[in-house]
Amino acid sequence: MQAFEYADPTTLQEALGLLGSKWGEADVLAGGTDQLSLMKDYLATPKRLVNVKNIKELGGIQNSKTGLRIGATVTFEELAENAEVRKLFPALAEAAHGVSSPQIRNMGTVGGDLCQRPRCWYYRQGFGVLATKDGQALVPNGENRYHAILGNSGPAYFVSASSLGPALVALGAKIRLAAASGHREVAAAKFFVTPQNENTREIALLPNEILTEIFVPHEGTKNATYEVRQKEALDWPLAAASVALKMKGSTVASARIVLGHVAPTPWAATQAEQALTGKAVTTESAEEAAKAALADAKPLSQNGYKVQLARVAVKRALLQAVRA
Repeated sequence: MQAFEYADPTTLQEALGLLGSKWGEADVLAGGTDQLSLMKDYLATPKRLVNVKNIKELGGIQNSKTGLRIGATVTFEELAENAEVRKLFPALAEAAHGVSSPQIRNMGTVGGDLCQRPRCWYYRQGFGVLATKDGQALVPNGENRYHAILGNSGPAYFVSASSLGPALVALGAKIRLAAASGHREVAAAKFFVTPQNENTREIALLPNEILTEIFVPHEGTKNATYEVRQKEALDWPLAAASVALKMKGSTVASARIVLGHVAPTPWAATQAEQALTGKAVTTESAEEAAKAALADAKPLSQNGYKVQLARVAVKRALLQAVRA
């Protein structure tokens, strides 16, 4: 990897003062499970690496009357095994447990998961986040079996790699960001964005900011995450669904259904939410919602199979939520 300056601050303000105004000047290091891979492949060549693992205020999980605070440096293992997370937000615990590698669960962090770059093999081979060569998109006529089936009308065809993103969007979470000039809060649904050119990122984070924590409000929902993968060993899902249901008796008063690994961002399935509202969650209504969730899918030449897998994920997440 390219030589870099290494900084090891112990306070947030110290860390913020070490960041730059442009991407590439400084990168943040937490678990390093993605950052170091990017640097080894020269996809990231920061002049400075700012380690935030020793900043205590970025860690910890605290429950309050209004919601759950999850520090950015909380590991997947901490999240998956936290009793309050498992009780109140099983959608998050299930998504964390989906990372089957003990090494990744113990090193990878919540903040790192939200900020990781696409796993698209074109991007990882140096063709940029939009996967182009000589001005032409490589994905539509290339190897695209793991690429997007929703939100893929261009220019991006990758799928969001975040394991926790769909659950956080479904749960109405807020992402808190800090810069030297102050703090701001972004809804999880708006944190993930589709880049329009190679100079923009897949998230709303700016180069001079650090993701500090996630706040998940108590809304009393029944929630769950279901992932479909090719193998149980370490691998990213082929499709996933996270759901959060507000119930009125045995019927759904309102629903949030968010798909993962099928679009450049966690994908809110609004048609499915509308199809389910006012109904009891049964096998039949869950199947109807699943069909509605994928009504606008536009599979590429090799990934049509993901449509059915995403339907299965929606159906099983819904049934899992109401049975919990």
